[in-house]
Amino acid sequence: MTTALITGATAGIGAAFARRLAKDGRDLVLVARDTERLESAAAELAKKYGVTVETLAADLATDAGIGAVEDRLRDADRPVDILINNAGFGNRGAYLQVPLEDELRMLKVHVEAVLRTTSAAVPGMRERGRGGVINVASVAAFVPRGTYGATKAWVVNFTQGVARDLAGTGVRLQALCPGFTRTEFHQRAGMGTGNIPAWAWLNADRVVDDSLRDLALGRSLSVPGKRYKAVVALVRMLPAGRLGGLSSKTARSYRPN
Repeated sequence: MTTALITGATAGIGAAFARRLAKDGRDLVLVARDTERLESAAAELAKKYGVTVETLAADLATDAGIGAVEDRLRDADRPVDILINNAGFGNRGAYLQVPLEDELRMLKVHVEAVLRTTSAAVPGMRERGRGGVINVASVAAFVPRGTYGATKAWVVNFTQGVARDLAGTGVRLQALCPGFTRTEFHQRAGMGTGNIPAWAWLNADRVVDDSLRDLALGRSLSVPGKRYKAVVALVRMLPAGRLGGLSSKTARSYRPN
């Protein structure tokens, strides 16, 4: 039986990955900061799907937290076959409105943690001749918008570059780029969503289904939903300056629900 390790596993897309992979019969290692919530999620998944579920309480904004996940990924006696780097967050406000320490924390979670955990997981996968890494990015990766968009653009470029380097090894990598998805993301960041139309929202379970299908097909980039595929195709054709203005206007227009 294969094992999947999921960061940010107790809510949103991470929790949807946990449900789907447990349903598929995979054992799990759930990583998040909230120990109580981790244990509750683990007990529920183990009971419902009959799989083994480990928990690892770790804050990926700290070296100790990232190191704990690295250690688990390098444990050859308990190999991890699928890594889902889902942990992440948003900051409300434009550049200079967000404290520098919060920007640096975002870089730690979105960039350093992804680099280090991927680098810890891939050697064992390559040695075994199989494995998969899904790094959760965002459609924001394709639109200039401060630190968040920049970190997600890094995730996309890093993941696709490593996927090319590992072609033919049996290890697949994917950058998952969802659009607006119904999770706790905006609420945690203090962002209102009242101005976002109903058609723009994705379901987390659908995002996961699309991601895993694309991973099986060997696609290093997954953009769930036809509407967001069209959005990404469009923004790649528009001048960068126009994209920046549109993105800034959107960021300022968040309204309470």
